[in-house]
Amino acid sequence: MKNISKKHIVKIPKHISVFYSEKNRLITVVGPLRKKSLKLKTRVIVSCKKKFIGVTSQPFQNMSLNAKKQLKVLQGTTVAVLKQIFLEVSVLLCKKLRFVGVGYRAFIVKIANNTLLQFKLGYSHDIYFKIPSNITVFCLKSDKLFLSGSLYEYVSQIASLIRSYKTPEPYKGKGILYENETILLKEGKKV
Repeated sequence: MKNISKKHIVKIPKHISVFYSEKNRLITVVGPLRKKSLKLKTRVIVSCKKKFIGVTSQPFQNMSLNAKKQLKVLQGTTVAVLKQIFLEVSVLLCKKLRFVGVGYRAFIVKIANNTLLQFKLGYSHDIYFKIPSNITVFCLKSDKLFLSGSLYEYVSQIASLIRSYKTPEPYKGKGILYENETILLKEGKKV
């Protein structure tokens, strides 16, 4: 444990179970919401008594010197991915979007078996977006949208896709913004 620095150690929360198979190079995390597995490229030390995981830079088999340098880079990435998995397994993740502008609205529409989001964004036509099955969408006010799901990457990808329909412009600040996002407004033309 002496060769592992403090930044490469991840604490295991109380409500999460971790299973490690060195033969398969696989670590499985089981939490209250779901279970998730991660294929490893470096060796990992799991301590059940102290409840932590230490990520080493040692490879599973002999490698060249250049490949070992890549493993040091992967050591920090593995720590970040493990922390992200602990978050995804235990908490439902949420993204909030605000619609800023006159007449910018979002509505949930049900057509046959599909649930769609209808956007009015100042264009001559409405924009429809099919909601994926593993993401829940709440539209309490017509100018606020809440996206929630268990996969952080997927929720943020859908949120950025919706935001791309009307990105905020820098002169008036109108468009689709994240909840805590602020836009620095540019100054217009001077006469």
